[in-house]
Amino acid sequence: MEVLRRSSVFAAEVMEVFDRSPTDKELVSQAKVLCRDYIHSRLLWAGIGWSKPEHSAPMPGGRLAEVSSVLLRLGDELEYIRPNVYRNIARQLNISLHSETVVTDAFLAVAAQIFTAGITWGKVVSLYAVAAGLAVDCVRQAQPAMVHAIVDCLGEFVRKTLVTWLKRRGGWEDITKCVVNTDPSLRSHWLVAAICSFGHFLKAIFFVLLPER
Repeated sequence: MEVLRRSSVFAAEVMEVFDRSPTDKELVSQAKVLCRDYIHSRLLWAGIGWSKPEHSAPMPGGRLAEVSSVLLRLGDELEYIRPNVYRNIARQLNISLHSETVVTDAFLAVAAQIFTAGITWGKVVSLYAVAAGLAVDCVRQAQPAMVHAIVDCLGEFVRKTLVTWLKRRGGWEDITKCVVNTDPSLRSHWLVAAICSFGHFLKAIFFVLLPER
C-alpha cells in the first residue's frame, strides 16, 4: 500500500508539472530560446555562422522544439509574402550597429509599434522576424555581440508586454494551433494582423529616433 501511495503522489507531481500554468520567468526564458533558434535559422539562410547557446528552459516532453518549428514555419510564411520588410532592417531604420543602446532602443520602438493595436500570434511572429533580420545585419557588420543584446531585449519586451497574454493562452504551445495554408490565395487568418503593421513600424522608428539625432 505504501508503494502504491508513493506512486500516486509521484504521478500527481508529474501531472502538476505538465498541467500547471507556466511562470513569468519560464515564459521569458522560453521566449529567448525561441529567439535564438529563429536567429540561428536566419543566419544559416544567410550563410553566416553563429554559436547558438544551448536551450536552458525546456518545456515538459520536449515540446519547445515543436513550438520553435511552428514559429519558424509561420515566419517563413510571413517573410515569403513581404521579404523586403525583414531584410536590411538597420539600413531601413538608418541606425548604427556599433551602439547597443541605439540597436535595442530601435528594436523596442519597432516592437511597441507592432503591438499598438493589440496582440496576435501574427504580430508575435513579426516581432521575431524583425529581431532575426536585425541580428543578421549585426553579424554581417562584425557586431555578433549585438545578437545577445537583441535576444535579451526581446525577452524583456515579452516580460513587460506579452507575458499576461501568453499565460491566458497556456503558454507558447498555443502557437501550434495556428495553421499555415500553402495556397497564396488563401493565406491563414493569423497573418492579417501582422500584415496591417507592416506599413507603420518603420515610420514609427523614424519619429522615435529623429529627436535624438
